[in-house]
Amino acid sequence: MLFSDLGLAPAITRALEETGYTSPTPVQGESIPAALAGSDLLVSAQTGSGKTAAFLLPALQKLTVRSQGSGIGPRVLVLTPTRELAQQVEKNALEYGKNLRWLRTACLVGGASFGFQTRALSRPVDLMVATPGRLMDHMRQGRVDFSRLEMLVLDEADRMLDMGFIEDIETIVAATPAERQTVLFSATLDGNVGRLAQTLTRDPKRIEIARVDDGGKIEEHLLYADDQRHKDRLLEHILKEAGFDQAVIFTATKIGSEELADKLSDLGYSAACLHGDMPQSWRNRTLNDLRRGRIRVLVATDVAARGIDVPTITHVVNYDLPKQAEDYVHRIGRTGRAGRDGIAITLAETREFHRVRRIEQYLKRQITEGVIDGMEPTRRPPKGGQRRHNGKPGGHSGQRRHGQGQGYGSDRKPGSGYAKRAPRSANTSSRAPRD
Repeated sequence: MLFSDLGLAPAITRALEETGYTSPTPVQGESIPAALAGSDLLVSAQTGSGKTAAFLLPALQKLTVRSQGSGIGPRVLVLTPTRELAQQVEKNALEYGKNLRWLRTACLVGGASFGFQTRALSRPVDLMVATPGRLMDHMRQGRVDFSRLEMLVLDEADRMLDMGFIEDIETIVAATPAERQTVLFSATLDGNVGRLAQTLTRDPKRIEIARVDDGGKIEEHLLYADDQRHKDRLLEHILKEAGFDQAVIFTATKIGSEELADKLSDLGYSAACLHGDMPQSWRNRTLNDLRRGRIRVLVATDVAARGIDVPTITHVVNYDLPKQAEDYVHRIGRTGRAGRDGIAITLAETREFHRVRRIEQYLKRQITEGVIDGMEPTRRPPKGGQRRHNGKPGGHSGQRRHGQGQGYGSDRKPGSGYAKRAPRSANTSSRAPRD
């Protein structure tokens, strides 16, 4: 199947071809025709499956026809949980719609200039991408008119609910026309997301795309530490021996990201932090520096787990475990992009064993546990959760692809000090699907 077979306007398919996209992914192949038919949609698909284009292309198709409504408000509204994701969605919309010369977009996110956003809203807007909090700020000032809204998209609805945006979403939806088309994308359609979907949609079509292991572009490792000092020693060793191009290190707190970035800078790394309290201009500058290679190590909170697409990120390190098990997938998906291989290393204190198990239960597989020569933990997880060692401490390095003995040492050869521990079950895999 080709994009030209889906009924999209030639101006859109031409832009896709110029970008290098010709064939839709499974989620696009199922969602786009249903959305073009005007159906409300509930879509469950993994991150990295092409879901952004799955809702943007039908939205742009709507915009090829002149609006019959009056006013200057948006015809399409996309809600996202984070600023970075909102900016990425707007960037994609301008890329796919570059041949729609009349297309006007607006991106309303926190941390950015109110004045610039207000000026954007003073003119007709075709497609608006916003985070719920900042959109509510403009709505309270009476700057947003939804009278001609045709399509409402909730991207990563599960994440927005986790972040406490439920009341804002309900307020925003109540201000939109009842006859709008509603499209909801989420990692899961159960629980709170399912209840929200029932109130927002009318006779929706449900599309669930199974998680696909695309060959294991991301290699995962789990290292246990006795305490914080032990964890710091492990991190220093990883950064020294990994031979990485660029790395993202995830911390649990904002202050933790700042302190760790400062510590790594003192060690000589070109490091910077990224978290939600930073002004938007700083965040934009940091991301641009990362994309241009000026920053080799980005220390971030989960705000960076979605919306960052930098192919040269070769390593992800979970310095702190994520609060939500599903955030693990989004974190490690910052590597292994654009067809490249990536490595994700999770550091966990022994007392956090139960949190590791929750992540593995969510993944429905185990993460390969290992040790670094001379830095083995003195404490072990509780009985019943230990994994058998498939070799002696200080043995050969962990296997990488297809059984080849390669660890993540700088020479990429056996003997770099990493010993792999075998999973409990022979059926489990150390590889993650591309995020």
